[in-house]
Amino acid sequence: MNIGQAATHSGVSAKMIRYYESIGLIEPPARTAAQYRVYADDDVHTLRFVRRARDLGFSLEETRELIALWRDRSRASADVKKLAMAHIRDLEAKAAELKAMADTLRHLAAHCHGDHRPECPILADFAAQASTQGKA
Repeated sequence: MNIGQAATHSGVSAKMIRYYESIGLIEPPARTAAQYRVYADDDVHTLRFVRRARDLGFSLEETRELIALWRDRSRASADVKKLAMAHIRDLEAKAAELKAMADTLRHLAAHCHGDHRPECPILADFAAQASTQGKA
């Protein structure tokens, strides 16, 4: 199948397929005499694997590690679990940061009158933070 068909079947855009190939995340597919890429079912399976890992927020390097573990039939599942657990910790830390940001913004918005007056506690807070961060 050609790159467009591989993109459709895998859910990975043709542009990303080319990028993943260029950085060595996936193996280059076979080529025709005219140098067109020809993807096999195994290539599409790998692309789906990559998409799932990326959808779950794994970085390119983590995805590279996951592919290597997936292909290594002698690997220990503990190695995969270790990588997944580290990623879970990263996701939970990011979620906590996002919650803290939302809570802060919610607090500021609750104190904003939202009327025609120019006074705005949201902008006042941003300005106050900007001026204190500039002082060292």
